[in-house]
Amino acid sequence: MNKAIAAFLGRHNFSVHQNINPVVDALLHDMREGLSGRPASQDMIRTYCTPPSETATGKSVIVIDAGGTNFRSCLVTFDSIGKPSIDFMEKTNMPGVERELSRAEFFEHLAKNLEHVKDKADRIGFCFSYPMTITEDGDGILLGFSKEVKAPEVVGCHIGAELAKALSAHGWKNKMRISLLNDTLAALLAGAAGTNSGKRYSSYIGFILGTGMNGAYIQSATPEYKIAKEQVIVCESGKFDKIGRSDFDDAFDAHSISPGTSRIEKMCSGAYLGPVGLYVIRAAAKEGLLSAPFAASLLQIEQLSLVELDTFLHSPYGTSSVLGKKAAETATGQDYDMLFQLLDAVVDRSARYAAAILSACVIQSGKGGTASRPVCILCNGTTFHKTYKLQVRVEGYLEQLLTRERNLHYEIIRCENDITLGTAIAGLL
Repeated sequence: MNKAIAAFLGRHNFSVHQNINPVVDALLHDMREGLSGRPASQDMIRTYCTPPSETATGKSVIVIDAGGTNFRSCLVTFDSIGKPSIDFMEKTNMPGVERELSRAEFFEHLAKNLEHVKDKADRIGFCFSYPMTITEDGDGILLGFSKEVKAPEVVGCHIGAELAKALSAHGWKNKMRISLLNDTLAALLAGAAGTNSGKRYSSYIGFILGTGMNGAYIQSATPEYKIAKEQVIVCESGKFDKIGRSDFDDAFDAHSISPGTSRIEKMCSGAYLGPVGLYVIRAAAKEGLLSAPFAASLLQIEQLSLVELDTFLHSPYGTSSVLGKKAAETATGQDYDMLFQLLDAVVDRSARYAAAILSACVIQSGKGGTASRPVCILCNGTTFHKTYKLQVRVEGYLEQLLTRERNLHYEIIRCENDITLGTAIAGLL
């Protein structure tokens, strides 16, 4: 790394090439405090479920996937041999993203979005990708919204019960059984369902790095935690806050909708990497790391998305991104390299913290000690799979943290329509 950049980032408390093990240790301590019922930044939500031992056959379930900016819904049918088919898929905007909604308005929007699957099944798997307390009957009590959704009256509601009321008011004939889960549990269930006959895994982990960030693993029965039966634990990893934050992170957080919340998510996930990167760019421009003409040009940028940031990293000398266009007009060769290294540092930090979360989940599962039966990790999210060098870096850090240092074994997999499939499975549990 350029010495000037290293000094600049260090001056602003931005960790560069950080040793990840202390982060893993802090995550594990926080996870175990939460499991023990003591104060913790991660919620450690008990789901009361594990992956089913048999494939569903001859059944249909309505699937809802609500998270980030999109609201998706469809019907999933498992045929006589358990092969799933997806029909009536529709996608619209997530209620509460464009403007603030009351509780009644929020659930009214949900019911309207489901008219195309009305009465096509009597079960709903509802992937609601926000912090919840899961009840033993499968409902979920919202703890709070993230990802900039604005519907504060919904916090504290039983989401399934309120949705059932709204559907009844819209004339649905069936008495609906609604099972709440988040995308992390859905990813874990899909990973377990997608195992081929020649593989054996010792456990399963679901990990999301898209708009948001979260992890889930299977916790064994543990009297210390008052867990009598093995079950999936959703960690709400994005809320972890026992971590050093840079000046850029604090500046962005202060201007977010919910300051002081979802701290590591705001440092790592797709909804925030672009905005945090813009704070880095602005500080670098103001402090003389870039030539005066290029700095002045960059200071004109009012918003920066991850797509724009990532496009520049993939093609720094192209002009398909706003950064590339401005660079082509005024940047020197040194400017290109400075900007590239600054933004690459933002992405690399995300990869390190993602690896820390995954390592903590594998370690806490107590599995993975046999190379032929690794822990299966299903990773979901465009941020993880498409952002410049992020996935390959996560895999490299995991190889060091888990396999070389701890003799723990894992395998990262992908599954087509993973969240939809996992949500359908949850709806039939």
